Amino acid sequence: MIALLQRVTHARVRVGAETTGAIEQGILALIGVERGDTEREAERLLDRLLGYRIFADDAGRMNRSVRDMGGGLLLVPQFTLAADNRSGTRASFTTAAEPGEGRRLFDYFASRTIASHAPVALGRFGAHMQVELCNDGPVTFWLQVAPPAIKRPVRVVGQ
Repeated sequence: MIALLQRVTHARVRVGAETTGAIEQGILALIGVERGDTEREAERLLDRLLGYRIFADDAGRMNRSVRDMGGGLLLVPQFTLAADNRSGTRASFTTAAEPGEGRRLFDYFASRTIASHAPVALGRFGAHMQVELCNDGPVTFWLQVAPPAIKRPVRVVGQ
């Protein structure tokens, strides 16, 4: 699973004219689900997200997490984070989870986040969204918890 974290002074997400989620100071996290991701990756990503130190302490150093400062979290599903863009001029989405599995894991991640932290606001999976934010710093980090490598049978040629 992937999270693109942006430290914000405020952020909101809209679907059409409806605001589906908004926060004041905190983190806007764009969430991508890759093939092979499970609840294990979601739990590990959540631990990292809640504990990642990107807010200033009294000395001005990034030593405080969103949990430490009680900031908001806005989670926005974004399957394009899981794109394979190693070649060409158009992304391939073969590395992204299938839509049903992506929705299931995003919903799982969101429910676990809500159970662990407040306030939490959400974008809408599969919707065309408009995201507005004021990136504070700017401060942006990429977090990724990769699923275990898929084991493939060894093929011996020439025997």
